[in-house]
Amino acid sequence: MTEPVSEKARKTLREIGLTEYETRAYMYLLRTGATTASRISGNANVPYSKIYEVLNSLERKGWIETRSGRPRRYYPKSPIEALDATRLRIENKMKDWRNSVVEELQPLYEKREIREKPDVWILRGEYDAVAKIKDLVSNAKNHLMIALPAFTEPFMFSLLPLFKSLLDTNVKVSIMVPKDRNENMKVLENIGEVRLKDNMFGGGLIADGREAILILGEKKTSLTIWSDHLGLVKFAKDYFQHLWDSAEKAQQ
Repeated sequence: MTEPVSEKARKTLREIGLTEYETRAYMYLLRTGATTASRISGNANVPYSKIYEVLNSLERKGWIETRSGRPRRYYPKSPIEALDATRLRIENKMKDWRNSVVEELQPLYEKREIREKPDVWILRGEYDAVAKIKDLVSNAKNHLMIALPAFTEPFMFSLLPLFKSLLDTNVKVSIMVPKDRNENMKVLENIGEVRLKDNMFGGGLIADGREAILILGEKKTSLTIWSDHLGLVKFAKDYFQHLWDSAEKAQQ
């Protein structure tokens, strides 16, 4: 009689991709070592009509090996070796799936601007605003647009270390600040291209044309809006570009 195997172990093997018959055969081989198909069938409760199909599948999946002879003998690979083989097989499948599915369907998604549940968050208070800005800046990969009117300065100072960290990345940074900028804002000129623009009625950040933060207020930050809605982000990006094109280049 074979020793019982926990249901947890059996469930894990099924999640990995083994069938019930394959699990029974492999478990039996672990306990007995090399043996024949007929013995596996009789002792692991695998129908003889299915046993060669089961063993061939286990061999393809990297869980067992065979020895030539009459009769042919089967023996198990170690669980560690079998799991490594399974991991490689799944990784190769993932590459195939990406090539055959993602590369074909992603352009359709982007072309039609399909989005499930685009978010618009209203953030009240400096703490939530700073946290979301840190998240957006950290996730930027290609281009970060930043508009900092005078009223954003009180909390902008706390973000200087974050902005300075962009120096260690390949992210292109475009920054607009008021003409009467102070020393804190002048520090930004070392981080990216800075242009001067007065009469900005709002500030914000746009990352990769993918998500945007709009900062609304006068003397302090009173309302912050974050969104990944395609239409809203495009509007923010176009408005930034409009102001940028007419802004004055900062003197280095």
